[in-house]
Parts: sequence; C-alpha cells; structure tokens
Amino acid sequence: MSQDIIQRPEPAEYAPYFETYVSKVENGDVLAILRAQVEQTAVLLSEIGESGAGFRYQEGKWNVKELVGHLIDTERIMVYRAVSFARGERTTLPGFDEDEYVRQARFSARSLDSLVDELRAVRASTLPFFAGLDAEELMRAGTANNRPYTVRALAFIVGGHERHHVQVLRDRYLPALRSR
Repeated sequence: MSQDIIQRPEPAEYAPYFETYVSKVENGDVLAILRAQVEQTAVLLSEIGESGAGFRYQEGKWNVKELVGHLIDTERIMVYRAVSFARGERTTLPGFDEDEYVRQARFSARSLDSLVDELRAVRASTLPFFAGLDAEELMRAGTANNRPYTVRALAFIVGGHERHHVQVLRDRYLPALRSR
C-alpha cells in the first residue's frame, strides 16, 4: 500500500537539469496534481483544436501535435525508469534524443484527438503505478543517462515536464494562433 502523499524529492534525487520541472509542481499530493493536470491539458488542447494542431510558433519548433507526442513519449520513458528502479534494476538506463523521437514518430499524421486520447491513457496507467508504491519503493534509486534518480523524483518530473510544456503552449503557441 502506498503512502498517502508522495513527498517532494530532494535535489540530490535527480539530475540538476530537472529542477526546472520539479520546481513547477506545487507542494501537495502529486498524484492528485497529475490526475487533474491531464484533464486541464486536454481542455487547453481542445481550445487549440485540429485546425491549430499543425501550428509551429517558430520555424524549427515542434508543432502542437509533436509537442503532445513528446509529452506522451517522455512520460512513458520516465515511468519506465521508475518501474525499473522500483523493481531494483541496477543496470544504467539510456538517455533519449527527444528531437529524434519526434522526427521518427510521425505525430503530425495523427489527429489531435487521438494524441489526447493516448495522453490520457498513458496517464491512466501512470497513476495506479505510483499510487501502488510504498515509501521504500519510492525511495529506490537508479541511474539513467548516467545520472541518479529516485522513483519519487520521477513522479514529480512527469508532472513538471507537462506543466512546462503547457506553459509553452499558453505563452508561445496560443498568442500566435489567436493573431493569425
């Protein structure tokens, strides 16, 4: 049985780069935050709609569909890391090239609705996984991309990563879409 609230990780529990994401998750129940967050993201994406889903706010940046696909891939990878570490994996896990993953995925060929459905499905499997961990499992650590992480840090990284990209959608994509 998991503990009631997953405690905020200490900075030594994740690579310094990820402080940007961890800091975006407010104190409280990270699982409740993750549960609400995916629906808030879905609402924002419905405002953008299929007509705006191919939009790039700048040349060379991902379009909206690619950004959503990146959220999906990254959550899967972070949760895979969490599963591995919670189960005692000692092998160093690889990093990943997010731009290459997006290039290979063909997210632009899919509908925005299908991507939102997949985002919800991924989150629907993320939540019970983290909820089912006990305090010991949450503190287990492993190495990915030659950097250490605890399982609980990865839960916060998932939430902060999504929050970061949703803010990019709000700050860069939406104003440009509205001015078209």
